[in-house]
Amino acid sequence: MYLIGLTGGIAAGKSTIARRLVEHGAVHVDADQLARRVVEKGTPGLASIREEFGDSVIAADGTLDRARLGQRVFGDPEALARLNAIVHPLVRALSETLIAKAGAEKPDAVVVYDVPLLVEAQVDHPFDLIVVANATRRTRVKRLVEIRGLEEDHAVARVESQAGDTERLRIADVIIDTDGSMAHTVSETDALWARIRREQRAATP
Repeated sequence: MYLIGLTGGIAAGKSTIARRLVEHGAVHVDADQLARRVVEKGTPGLASIREEFGDSVIAADGTLDRARLGQRVFGDPEALARLNAIVHPLVRALSETLIAKAGAEKPDAVVVYDVPLLVEAQVDHPFDLIVVANATRRTRVKRLVEIRGLEEDHAVARVESQAGDTERLRIADVIIDTDGSMAHTVSETDALWARIRREQRAATP
């Protein structure tokens, strides 16, 4: 199995890279989706959040009120750290299970673990390659405003709340430039896939 850690700032184009790799045959494991799964209604994760932050972050139907929780932790590093201490270990355990399952089902699988907070959460899976989607701060803010409908000040705050570009680029084995056209990003991703396949063939006895 070949394990890729895919990261990048918000609106940096990770999804485009992940989709293209899946089209080539990779298995996609999305940390954001896992973070939602581990706090679904009835989970130990949701119970821990309720205990830590109170009933006010639980909706009337018993699910997590994400907007209310976001208001509690956004801009409060200490509260965010408490939330991450609950969610990150659960996500790590679930991701390990899913990655192992993919490898068991197909020993030569290429697994893309899409982790927006790979730096912040100090994810240390045994990656064969860490790929960083890289776009300028200006481009990411513009995408958040034009594509996701955020107010500009909110978009800026979201970008600035994450790790800086320097921290992400420092851990990169491969940097894919996502600042330009979709076609350019896809072309760089295709080249990455070709590299991975060459490495897999070279490692095969």
